[in-house]
Amino acid sequence: MGEQVVLVNDLNEPIGTLEKSKVHTVNTPLHRGFSLFLFNEKGEVLLQQRAFHKKTWGGFWSNSCCGHPAINEKNADAALRRLSYELGIDNSKIYEVLPDYRYRFANNGIWENEICPVFAGFTKQEARPNKEEVEDIKRVDWNDFLKEINTNSESYSPWCVEETKLLSKDENFRAIYKKGIIGLQLG
Repeated sequence: MGEQVVLVNDLNEPIGTLEKSKVHTVNTPLHRGFSLFLFNEKGEVLLQQRAFHKKTWGGFWSNSCCGHPAINEKNADAALRRLSYELGIDNSKIYEVLPDYRYRFANNGIWENEICPVFAGFTKQEARPNKEEVEDIKRVDWNDFLKEINTNSESYSPWCVEETKLLSKDENFRAIYKKGIIGLQLG
């Protein structure tokens, strides 16, 4: 049996699980996910180009990593697990910033439909991308990335675009971002 995704109702209450390979279809059920934006001590965000063979948004650039928590797995633990698997990073501090983010987007007839808390993370560790998940990576100054999202959004996954815009307006995120960067610089 493959990786299981937690299916939920509109109140984010579990109603079952389904194998990940069967979740993303033309009629994708609402399920749990998460997104993570990872920063270094220079304030640069790590972006990944999704592997071309991915069922949803293959080849698109996106935030540092995304995934699905397992049943009874905390979102933060799932984010750290996927960060290690996708990017080889196992030393980071993460914060849940947008706990109630939800989205539904389609690409080539395949839908994403998630309740997807958004995390900000901080690390000095360099990425070692897993080629099964990640085609390429790049680091971009956060302020430059905000401009890029507004001028070239079609190159990025739609959740990355929307989450970035929400983060840019969130006072809690701005405080965490400053604290996290200073912590890396001092630590």
